[in-house]
Amino acid sequence: MASGNAATPAFSYEPSPWIDFFAGYEPPPLQKSKQWMTLRAKKLKEDICMLFKSSNDTVVKMSLVDKLQHLGIDHLFEDQIDTAMWQILKSEFSNYNLYEVALRFRLLREHGYCVSPDVFNRFKSEDGSFINDITNEPRTLLCLYNASHLLFHGEPALEEAIAFARHHLESCNGSLKTPLAQQVQRALQIPMPRTNKRVEMLHYILEYEQEEHNPILLELAKLDFNLQQNVHLKELKAIIRWWKHFLGYIELSFIRDRVVEGYTWASVLYYDTKFELTRSMITKMIVLITTLDDIYDNHATLEDSWKLHEAIQRWDKSAAFLLPEYLKKFYMEMLRTFENIEAEMLANTNYDIAHLKKAVQNNVTGYLQEAKWSHRNHKPSFVDQVKLTSLNIGVPTICVSMMAGMSDAMMKTALKWAASVPDVVISVGKISRFMNDIGAFERRKCKGDMASTVECYINEYNVTSEVAITKTVALIEHEWKTLNQARFQNHLPALQQFISLAISTTFFYGNRNDIYTGHGMENRRCRLLLYPPDNFLLLHPTARWTTGRTVDHHHPRPAALLLSLTAPPTPHPPPTDMLLPLAIPPAPAMTSFFSGELAPPPCCHPYLPPSSTIDDGVAS
Repeated sequence: MASGNAATPAFSYEPSPWIDFFAGYEPPPLQKSKQWMTLRAKKLKEDICMLFKSSNDTVVKMSLVDKLQHLGIDHLFEDQIDTAMWQILKSEFSNYNLYEVALRFRLLREHGYCVSPDVFNRFKSEDGSFINDITNEPRTLLCLYNASHLLFHGEPALEEAIAFARHHLESCNGSLKTPLAQQVQRALQIPMPRTNKRVEMLHYILEYEQEEHNPILLELAKLDFNLQQNVHLKELKAIIRWWKHFLGYIELSFIRDRVVEGYTWASVLYYDTKFELTRSMITKMIVLITTLDDIYDNHATLEDSWKLHEAIQRWDKSAAFLLPEYLKKFYMEMLRTFENIEAEMLANTNYDIAHLKKAVQNNVTGYLQEAKWSHRNHKPSFVDQVKLTSLNIGVPTICVSMMAGMSDAMMKTALKWAASVPDVVISVGKISRFMNDIGAFERRKCKGDMASTVECYINEYNVTSEVAITKTVALIEHEWKTLNQARFQNHLPALQQFISLAISTTFFYGNRNDIYTGHGMENRRCRLLLYPPDNFLLLHPTARWTTGRTVDHHHPRPAALLLSLTAPPTPHPPPTDMLLPLAIPPAPAMTSFFSGELAPPPCCHPYLPPSSTIDDGVAS
């Protein structure tokens, strides 16, 4: 670690190529005015509401809900979908079509209804294995595969269904036609229940257009996307202005410049236009946590770490005198950021920013413990490491900031629940930590900071990296089952947002990559957010790429868009493998080694192992 003043950082990150681009970016005009698009979308929504009312057929309702989810417009029909799901649950359903049984199973479990896996028994032979007749039905196998990933602890039948469906989907994958081939490929990488809705929508809009489709649904999906994109681009410019001021004022050259990635993360969690303040809060918390992490990991001495911890616990401008000179401006700007967030909250809102401050204070307490371990060359046990770092990754803070998106009627309850760091938040933290550590494994070996959970497992059990990663993947699967099961035990709307946060980690940390930290646009999923297919949606017909080429609307570019029409100059289209946000392969069954929860008992600080206190030097 470096000294406390004017030190040379121990590790540096590549600068972001996107900040200046988006700061000056002006999207081309849309083919239709925003007013026309808004009125047209309203009319289409009314037409789709009539589809819900006009059908009493369970299968038709299931298909409609499924299509709305795939197209990313289910958020426009929450009440209608809730009513439809209750009707689907209560309706007579004795269908012997496995596709429809699996679709019903997935939709009901996604919406918090506990359906027994026994519904699949009718498709099994006497020995308990699935009948051979379905092995030649890839669409049915895909539906079964996706549905089975909503399993929870103690459901071996669904684990068998996953293995069965995966085996046969892999066997036939090379012979499938478009778009089913692409849908199978994506699901084998990330099953549908763990796929980010925003990313799936970008794929599925193009695929749905190739199928027999309802033009009303397709047009609304395109309109809704364009209206959201217009808002997101304006927000991003404002966030970048804030970040440029923040970064320029604090004068810390060794931190990650990841505000675009942070906003991207916030926008895939809350993409509806009404959540502007929530996206802003989440983005600011992500980059603030990142900055604190970099200070503790890459620059601060142990003495500096203690001083910053003490100042943040006091949370007062007068505490700046405790800090070394290079941290004073950061501390003051952090306090100012929170003051501005508090001022932006409506006077009658139930959001208490004190919970967010406390979450950041807890985060810093965890960073201090990590710093103590690192400076004293202490090697914690794997379990202690997970207990600490699955919270230090910032998930509790992000979850608290996400509660600003709750309706005011339930915000107070949801915020209090999130701030208590319940088991579901801990599970999300573990998934995020494990995926991050797998993704960053090679980079961290060169970085030289505190050992990751993967490295801890290697050292403690004297195994190879592949064995450690396999074990870590098994732990990820364990936590997914916990989250799935929580759907039926807690119906707070906040729960689904926490699950969405877990899902978003596959976007940034899948396929053993860390594209949040690893920069340079080999960050393929960031390109997914920044490049459109040329024939997508209602774009201006004379729009141009930054390379100067006129768009050819008959040859779509093989990538998708969340934020902008153009991106920093590139001589070639992104490769086709950028279409898939890859994930970790399915894990082997969980072993008895690690069956308990990692949450510390209530008497302990939530960020410290039970065997540790903030005052002692090394956890026992």
